Amino acid sequence: MTHPAHPLLTAPAPAGLSTGPGRGLQRRHLLAAGPAALLAVGLPGCASLGGSASTEPDAALRAVLAAPHRSEANRARDVWRNPGPTLAFFGIRPTLTVVELSPGGAWYSEILAPYLRTSGKLYLAHFPADSANANMRRSRANFAERMAKAPELYDKAVLATLPTATGAPEVPAGSADLVLTFRNVHNWVSDKSLDDKLRGCFAMLKPGGVLGVVDHRANPGTTLEAMAKSGYVTEAFMEERARAAGFVLAAKSEINANPKDTKDHPNGVWTLPPTFARKEVERERYAAIGESDRFTHRYVKPA
Repeated sequence: MTHPAHPLLTAPAPAGLSTGPGRGLQRRHLLAAGPAALLAVGLPGCASLGGSASTEPDAALRAVLAAPHRSEANRARDVWRNPGPTLAFFGIRPTLTVVELSPGGAWYSEILAPYLRTSGKLYLAHFPADSANANMRRSRANFAERMAKAPELYDKAVLATLPTATGAPEVPAGSADLVLTFRNVHNWVSDKSLDDKLRGCFAMLKPGGVLGVVDHRANPGTTLEAMAKSGYVTEAFMEERARAAGFVLAAKSEINANPKDTKDHPNGVWTLPPTFARKEVERERYAAIGESDRFTHRYVKPA
């Protein structure tokens, strides 16, 4: 029995080196890994497994990034979060079904919602509405209110629930093309829910679908206890847990790398901007470092 090709398995090959927004020349080579390696680097005549290897955003995404609904404060972080190249690397297209996990302050949501509004589908997976934790219930309610106040962005988006090991109740199993998580893995390490979250992502995705992960990068050999305390996660640990959930690592990118980050800060990653956990203490020093060094991984659910 044959199946139609997943849309993320027929994307263009890598575009090579480019200059990142405000960051100077960025390393854009892809570090392929595992059984997907040959396809991930885009050999001539081969489709790129698990999404586009290019980091060039399309015209529609560029238009959303430049749109007036984005605040100056949010735009100012583009230099560190690189939303256009990051989403392009994950293989984003306006016709896809996308799930964003733990949308937080909606920094990425306000980009994804209008981009997918006409031709795609967006689920924003938040804390359970009936969570036993009052802060989680309040956070979800606040996010729902945010969505209601901006129907021009969110009227087609679905407020969903974070996945358990079997998926998310609002997201049909095997329906998502792309699941995205930005700087959340360290929280799931702390609350010991990472394995269940990854299994849930696997359940939501179509065969050939992509899990895109960005998180603070710990130095190799960092212990699990230190990861939970500092907010930094080793790439090896992320790869191991994704593999245990059934994923194949298709490619890595250095889009969100920051070599200035020494990762030895007194309040962990929260010492750096935008949090500045130490307030005014050595603020200029931490501002000069910038936001954290981050890994960017693209995983695929095997077809």
